[in-house]
Amino acid sequence: MTLSKEERDTIVTYRLQRANETLEEAKGNMEMGYWHVTANRLYYACFYAVSALLVKNGHTARTHNGVFSLFGQHFVLTEIISKEQNRLYRNLFNLRQGGDYGDYIVIEEEDIIPLIQPAENFIAEIEKLIIN
Repeated sequence: MTLSKEERDTIVTYRLQRANETLEEAKGNMEMGYWHVTANRLYYACFYAVSALLVKNGHTARTHNGVFSLFGQHFVLTEIISKEQNRLYRNLFNLRQGGDYGDYIVIEEEDIIPLIQPAENFIAEIEKLIIN
């Protein structure tokens, strides 16, 4: 299905809003010491931002792996997004996967605190790309 520019813009706006709301959810859960939930919310905040960027540029993915693939192909390999930023995004995914589905996986404060500011920066960078 092909989206009109108006439909694409609506989806992009919505997903960026979700990214920022989810980032705030991450911070709120962090303050309460819910490290697994914080990992989940940090990943999804970045996921919503990346999916907004993809839609803005006419790309659609149906799975998380599809989002990673398109993001890598169109933004990392072309050096629009740094490999370090991509590693952060992958790390958040792996942390979320482990926290959500892994038995005996323990996520602690020291695993999460260093990721908050980089995740905020990642989302801000994605937003700049969308706006420009």
